[in-house]
This record gives sequence, C-alpha cells and structure tokens, in this order.
Amino acid sequence: MQVSPPDPDDATPPFEQLRAQIASRAASGDLPAGTKLPTVRGLATELGLAANTVARAYKELEADGVVVTEGRRGTFVASSSRAGTPAAEAAAREYAAAARRLGLTREDAQRLLDRAW
Repeated sequence: MQVSPPDPDDATPPFEQLRAQIASRAASGDLPAGTKLPTVRGLATELGLAANTVARAYKELEADGVVVTEGRRGTFVASSSRAGTPAAEAAAREYAAAARRLGLTREDAQRLLDRAW
C-alpha cells in the first residue's frame, strides 16, 4: 500500500492527514475491501512517523468502520462502504438542516463542503 507522508506544513495533525488519506482511498475503491494494511510499526517506519501517530489513525479508522482489526492477523479495509451508513446519512441530514437554517442555498452549502473537504 502506497501512502504519502503527512505534509509538515499542513496545520492538520499528521494522524488526521493519514486517516483522511486512507479513508478516501478506501471510499474510492483504490484500497479495495479486504486489503491488508501495513503494521503500525511498518507504516510508521515507512513514513517517518511515531508508531502512536499511525496507531491513532488506525484507531480512528476502525471507529469510523473504514477498517477492521483482526488481532494478530492484522488490519484490513472493511468490506462495506460507509457512505450509505446511518451515521453518514445522519451527518448529511444535520449539515443540510444547519445550512438551511443559515439561509444558504444548496450551491453555497456544496461550495463550503468542497472547500472543507
């Protein structure tokens, strides 16, 4: 698995940059379901990061349902996309409701989402 090292000039914490990169690749299918991720230590060494940084990214990914950890077998990309999950749908509804309360048009809300993405 090829992952880019976090950008040291980015204000986003390194674990979050790593988490977002893996989640995006899993959602796009670039990391298909069942793909085994490198060990925490292996990826940390490869990227020049502390093992705790990679461990936190993996923990967040697991909490989001993007990956599953199977003990000594390792960490794998989960078998289902999270885009259609109840949690993702609830988050989308909450954002849409907040945007409407603020008087935003759909285009304005989409533009803000694109910028935040």
